[in-house]
Amino acid sequence: MKLKYCIEEIDKNKYENIHSLLKNELHISNRLLTKLIEQNCICLNNSICDTRNSFEVHDMLTIDFEYFEDNTNVVSTKMDLDIIYEDEWLLIINKPAGIAIHPSILHYADSLSNGVKFYFDSIGLQKKIRPVNRLDFNTSGLVIFAKCAYIQEALSKQMNENLFKKEYLCIVEGVLDKKTGSIDLPIARKPGSIIERCIDSTGQPSRTIYKVIKEFQSNSQNDMKSLSLVKCRLETGRTHQIRVHFSHIGHPLLGDTLYGNSSPLITRQALHSYMISFVHPITKKEQCFTCPFPDDMKDLLT
Repeated sequence: MKLKYCIEEIDKNKYENIHSLLKNELHISNRLLTKLIEQNCICLNNSICDTRNSFEVHDMLTIDFEYFEDNTNVVSTKMDLDIIYEDEWLLIINKPAGIAIHPSILHYADSLSNGVKFYFDSIGLQKKIRPVNRLDFNTSGLVIFAKCAYIQEALSKQMNENLFKKEYLCIVEGVLDKKTGSIDLPIARKPGSIIERCIDSTGQPSRTIYKVIKEFQSNSQNDMKSLSLVKCRLETGRTHQIRVHFSHIGHPLLGDTLYGNSSPLITRQALHSYMISFVHPITKKEQCFTCPFPDDMKDLLT
């Protein structure tokens, strides 16, 4: 897990020393730089270097991220992980509904992070467990785990700059008047609740781009209703954003008991994170990953 960077003429003109290049060209945070320096993980032409030193064109800078990290704060639990993609730097998993991403008091040993800890142990990777993106407990779909702090920082930066793209599929109640459009409504924490969100003018700007893919009737004789399969792209990443937005416009997600109604058709909110795209922090190539539609949502369409 080593990042190699060959010094170019433009770097010689822009940066006065190694530290400046690491911080401003490779976008390594001060906190991580301090850790790398303490661990003697930065080399120039294969020799440990002082980052206050200058460099020459064609010098080779190597940053070693393989240093040991204590990850014993997360319990190791064996799980059947649906791994969509893996390389030396990151791991992408298709998370099923009904599992938390982070350990907590209620999910001390059965979160997705616990399963990733077991997997890291099995491949001898002594790194902290770093989920990059979040999904609600009952939302299924793609979750990225960074294998080192640098990848987590780089992808978080892309999220902040709206370069990390996320698309979801959801099933909402009713038929939307506009088949394509955007929902631009600010979202805030609901007063008196630590979980629920609401539309409020004092909230954070939030934008959801949507497109209706299919309109259909539910296949249950006991609960016949009009439903719509909708594709959503998030331009912001607020907590419960899709759920809050569609509930507010009168089309709550099917099965969403927090912002809508329970349903005999599905035991959770019908929401699936099916696509993510980003620029790989190491290869600099754009990556796009998708994952299959979960059975409980697919069955509603047949």
